Amino acid sequence: MLGTGITIWAAFQNFGKFNIVIALAIATIKATLVVLYFMHARYSPKRTQLVIVCSVFWLAIMLALTLADYDTRPHEGCLASANTCYHA
Repeated sequence: MLGTGITIWAAFQNFGKFNIVIALAIATIKATLVVLYFMHARYSPKRTQLVIVCSVFWLAIMLALTLADYDTRPHEGCLASANTCYHA
């Protein structure tokens, strides 16, 4: 309940450009608690903990490669206020 309360509180605050960072930090903490306690990973054998750590590491690799690929592509878009399109 505390996690839900913090999430709702943060949703109504204006942190400027850090809104997404704070939201993702709260979500990461809540997901970690779910995995550790509700999925009993904290008290599981070492091999199961190794599989969880390797899975998170693999996810980090995939996200890094995806973001690197996205960063190398040209970004096209339209400015809604000016009704003009640009090519970067």
